[in-house]
Amino acid sequence: MSPAGPPVRKIVHIDMDAFYASVEQRDNPALRGKPVAVGHGRARGVVAAASYEARAFGVHSALPSVTALRKCPELIFTPPRFDVYRRISLEIRGIFARFTPLIEPLALDEAYLDLSDFLAPDETATSVAEKIRAAIRAETGLTASAGVSYNKFLAKMASGQLKPDGLFVITPKMGPAFVEALPVHKFHGVGPATAEKMRRLGFETGADLRACALPFLREHFGKAGDFFFAIARGIDERPVRPDRARKSIGAEITFLEDVFALDVARERLAPIVQKVWGACERTRLRGRAVTLKIKYQDFQQITRGHTAPDPVESGADLLRRSLALLEPLFPTQKGVRLLGVTVSAFDDAAPSGQLDFGFAADEG
Repeated sequence: MSPAGPPVRKIVHIDMDAFYASVEQRDNPALRGKPVAVGHGRARGVVAAASYEARAFGVHSALPSVTALRKCPELIFTPPRFDVYRRISLEIRGIFARFTPLIEPLALDEAYLDLSDFLAPDETATSVAEKIRAAIRAETGLTASAGVSYNKFLAKMASGQLKPDGLFVITPKMGPAFVEALPVHKFHGVGPATAEKMRRLGFETGADLRACALPFLREHFGKAGDFFFAIARGIDERPVRPDRARKSIGAEITFLEDVFALDVARERLAPIVQKVWGACERTRLRGRAVTLKIKYQDFQQITRGHTAPDPVESGADLLRRSLALLEPLFPTQKGVRLLGVTVSAFDDAAPSGQLDFGFAADEG
């Protein structure tokens, strides 16, 4: 008899369906069945989330409000209520905890669960995923989609296959073929810039990526080349990490009017810095890297950053470092529509991913 291989992991990815917009439709019956955008409908507003009715018109998160209204004149805007979304997210995580302690939240509306060592003899990962979805519906009035597979990458991809309110399973036998047929621009972790680079290199599908040698991928994608090489074969050994270290703390603001003058930009930067530093204080995190994000009126976006030997020690210090990145960008011929500041390279770790005070993308 040949020796048994390593045990197959049972990973579930739960993704709430249009979470923010669904909460608003749940709480306001007048919005049900109608195209809804969470955000502000003013000229400088940005869509934070869109209901499925709005998505049918091409409305999605991060879309400027004026563009969203052109696509869907009947669109109804409702202001975000992040305190409500956070409270419901905690309720949902409480449901997860009934089935496994290994929970890795990715955002308010999604998480990985590792059920490998927590299944009863008569349970499967698929049956537990169905129980979780049923509990979410019964206790919150919301729907969730689930992906079940043997690794995180495939579980994430599976959860998007039958949205909304669906469940999809990718077994170890299915995994490699599923990835081979998948367009690379749909790979989780491949953004628009990387997808375009892959297209220029002749990669259209996972099969194209699988046919490529590891040294070539490392040459063109650096450390990410190893990840692409593995997932092209349906391999992802990353564990579900309930103690995933926070990587950054950031905030950004989109202005009602474009900013051209440096003194006005300095003034607008101050409350952003104050918000970020307040989060650093609450989490007791001290970072050495400061990044400034700037978006112009033509939607060109740039970042400027600096990593110092010593961490940021106060709000005044963070403002000084942020201004040092901002001031060389002036004078400018293009108006500035958005400013953001992020602190990273922490000396100490804290749980739960990125803390972001801008509009979080809600693509469920």
